[in-house]
Amino acid sequence: MSEQLQFLKMNGLGNEFIVIDARKTMPQLGPDAVRALSDHASGPGCDQFITLEVPQSGGDVFMRIHNADGGEVEACGNATRCVGRLIMTELGADKAVIETVVGKLISYRGDALEMVTVDMGVPKFGWQDIPLAEEFDDTRAIELQIGPIDDPILHTPSVVNIGNPHAIFWVQNDVESYGLEVNGPMLENHMIFPERANISLAQVHNDGELTLKVWERGVGLTQACGTAACAAAVAAHRNRLTERKVLVHLPGGDIVIEWREADDHILMSGGTELEYAGEIDLSDLSWQKMSLIQQKSDQGTEQSSL
Repeated sequence: MSEQLQFLKMNGLGNEFIVIDARKTMPQLGPDAVRALSDHASGPGCDQFITLEVPQSGGDVFMRIHNADGGEVEACGNATRCVGRLIMTELGADKAVIETVVGKLISYRGDALEMVTVDMGVPKFGWQDIPLAEEFDDTRAIELQIGPIDDPILHTPSVVNIGNPHAIFWVQNDVESYGLEVNGPMLENHMIFPERANISLAQVHNDGELTLKVWERGVGLTQACGTAACAAAVAAHRNRLTERKVLVHLPGGDIVIEWREADDHILMSGGTELEYAGEIDLSDLSWQKMSLIQQKSDQGTEQSSL
């Protein structure tokens, strides 16, 4: 008899997630299964595979994150907003505390059902915290470039850790003009990043707006990356390119990032989407869509969760 596993397909600005509830029973899903289910050809497809587990230190849920390549990662801002929506709905609350392997994140309900804000905590700038393979006194700009030494295509990125390592290259022209699909894999795996890194191209338009394109480690080009948006906004302010609150344009949509001056916490606000519910047959990893587990009532609230 085959074992069935229910899941939700969600996205935050096109950043896709498969979400399963493992608080009662932990399914046996190794890296090969995660890769197969994350692949759009063989499974529902996603950028990150999210497992909701029993909280370990007083939070409302523990969120475990695997990238599409099957590797576990520390943080995902858009996934945190999607999970925050689910847990706030489940609790009937306007706030949820989400535990991760790097600490607790707090989500808040926005003005509309799908709008969620997450406090992503305090960024880390020390070279050993990012981490980098060698010491740099100033991580606002490190020595790294792609292309001819006298005319590099990309150079001097800012680096920061927002739960995971990020490198942001500042570009003057359209972010589509720099071949990130070619240079991204090389930069992600550069020896300077012992844990690999998320690579972003950022074009600053004014002191409150920038456009971002992201190559996410273990995923590739993505429609949106919440921690990359946080990293770019923080790095832009550190380099005196923007104010502390920035509208970030991503291929999947816009997100607002505020690096709060009072306590240096980063607030990320944007939309979430519940696409559909589904069921996975664990015997062969076949899957099918089901009717949505969550529905909106006439009052605009969701009545049930996973």
